[in-house]
Amino acid sequence: MASRRPAGTKERIQAAALELFAEQGVQRTSLQQIADRLGLTKPAIYYHFASREDLVRSLVQPMIDAAEALLAAQEAAPGRDPRALLEAYVDMSMEHRAVTRLVVSDPATLGYLDLAARVVEWRRRVIALLVGADADLAAQVRAVVAIGGLADCTVMFPDVADADLKVAAVDAALATLHG
Repeated sequence: MASRRPAGTKERIQAAALELFAEQGVQRTSLQQIADRLGLTKPAIYYHFASREDLVRSLVQPMIDAAEALLAAQEAAPGRDPRALLEAYVDMSMEHRAVTRLVVSDPATLGYLDLAARVVEWRRRVIALLVGADADLAAQVRAVVAIGGLADCTVMFPDVADADLKVAAVDAALATLHG
């Protein structure tokens, strides 16, 4: 995985915050620590973010927007292709892999932007797309396992190349759905 260097100060703050949040947790990371890591002053952080919570929101909101856009597009599409849906879901998850890892490693992050409820609702929508709203319990359970497994793969295999992980995860999810 190639990482790109953040261009502006705001992006550098977000990148440093994400690293520190992952290392120490959101609640144990101060804005001063983020400023120190970057060689900035704390007022420079406040220039871009009103609070630590505002900074966390700025990290999480792009993932929320991407998930909502993905689901809206899939729900509006005329045909349902489970492989295409799962691949798009994995792509979105991979794009926001660092934030997903943060949320999993620091569950307090789920409180921001009511993320826990959003994730549950996203999964319900994906399950309906995969097996239909009126599917029997067995089909719904397979869909839950498939979607949960996809999400877990983005966290459990941080050193695996996205393309390799995508193929293995989608194949496993499809096998679970049709099992």
